[in-house]
Amino acid sequence: QVQLVESGGGLVQAGGSLRLSCAASERALSTYTMGWFRQAPGKEREFVAAISLTGLTLYADSVEGRVTISRDNAKKVVYLSMNSLKPEDTAVYYCAARPSRLYSIRATDYNYWGQGTQVTVSS
Repeated sequence: QVQLVESGGGLVQAGGSLRLSCAASERALSTYTMGWFRQAPGKEREFVAAISLTGLTLYADSVEGRVTISRDNAKKVVYLSMNSLKPEDTAVYYCAARPSRLYSIRATDYNYWGQGTQVTVSS
């Protein structure tokens, strides 16, 4: 069982930046593909970014160029750095883990989830 705890969310003005963190309980985090998803009120959960075991990254078109996902396996932490934030980025952001070498944009492919952290971008 992997436990994930997100942090770093908050209120920021449009154009601002935030860095989200996801701390994992699993000592072997390096064996998990990690992803970030978000869910806005009244909308379905959507893919944001993923990072594979080897550090390959994948981003949703809506955040490409503004977001960077990274991982520090020694510290058991995954990060999501977000720049040039827009009001439409407002959502609860979730960290997820998948015990696979392959990343996925489908939420159903991830086995473990954090509780989420709220990001609110004001215009």
